[in-house]
Amino acid sequence: MHATKFIVVIFLFSHLVVAQDRKKEIKPAETKMEIFASKTGTITKFVDFKMPSLKLFLGEVAETRVRKVIVGNELKYFYLIEKESKSAHTTASIEYSDLLEVIKALATLKSEAPGDQSSKPDYLENKFVTSDGFQLGYYVTEGKGKWYIKFDRYGSDNTVFINDVQTIETSLNAARNKIEEMNHQAITR
Repeated sequence: MHATKFIVVIFLFSHLVVAQDRKKEIKPAETKMEIFASKTGTITKFVDFKMPSLKLFLGEVAETRVRKVIVGNELKYFYLIEKESKSAHTTASIEYSDLLEVIKALATLKSEAPGDQSSKPDYLENKFVTSDGFQLGYYVTEGKGKWYIKFDRYGSDNTVFINDVQTIETSLNAARNKIEEMNHQAITR
């Protein structure tokens, strides 16, 4: 009887160890900003510029800003969208080249939305995803569409809903314009 209990304990312990190893493997991927800003042996400077808040569904807001990150002699720009809630504080960081791709994708999504909505599907989702896991898209149910932004692949409370596509478009273009203005100033100095 003791041998059986011992075998069961060993079996359960080995399952626990394997489960812990798998848990370690499911570590969220680092974003481009995290990778760029985490270089060791160099000085890293963050410079933020506030942008207009992004008005969300049900009167909530997400704070936005452009972040200039200087690591040694390298410089990169990111657009940050930050949402605070009772249970979490989530931030999306979109690297400048990804921001340009998101803006292009938004134009395509915007042109497809009316047709998708008029087809009155039971459910339809149309989205664009960056390599960092940032998502922008809309879903249609019962003939009504709703735009959303999902900050990353992992975590909870990381999706925001926006009443109209114009709000998203204005915010993304303002960030692009600010980054291009800052980049132009840096080049002309």
